[in-house]
Amino acid sequence: MKPTPEMLALAQAWALCHGHLDALQDALGDMRCRQLTLADLEHPSSADRRLLDQFAYRYTRLQDDMGGRLMPALLRALGEEVAAMPALDRFARLEQLGWLASAEDWNVLWQIRNQFAHDYPDSIDERFERLQAAMDAADQLIAIIAHIDRKLHQRFSESALVFSSSTHGARHRTPQSPAP
Repeated sequence: MKPTPEMLALAQAWALCHGHLDALQDALGDMRCRQLTLADLEHPSSADRRLLDQFAYRYTRLQDDMGGRLMPALLRALGEEVAAMPALDRFARLEQLGWLASAEDWNVLWQIRNQFAHDYPDSIDERFERLQAAMDAADQLIAIIAHIDRKLHQRFSESALVFSSSTHGARHRTPQSPAP
């Protein structure tokens, strides 16, 4: 069976998010190994600055693309009309359908993301606290996308597109059409 445009859009959004996810997991792992301190944040080395930039970029992109691309594409693939639906209503609908544990928790994660990305406190202590909150929020995003991955596999396993998060030792792969 030929994939529908909605399924193709979902597969594209899924692949985009998983690209960010892989890089975010790498950055989180490196940050945890590095164990950045307040002093490191106040006077970062070039390597630390690149690591922080990588984390910040992938963390914000993953959440942006999950909320702005993956979740709307998922709702459309489920037959929901999302064109006129505000973002908060999309998150609430995904919660009702069991794809998102809590729309309220998603909004809290969004607030953490906005504080991390757009607020620049003068206090190094406050910047360090926001970094720690963003790292915790990133872990929650990873758990949310893992839940979505499980549900995609269950719901769309008969689809012409395959959503799989493990193959040949890799964490993720791009959805592909099966061989004819």
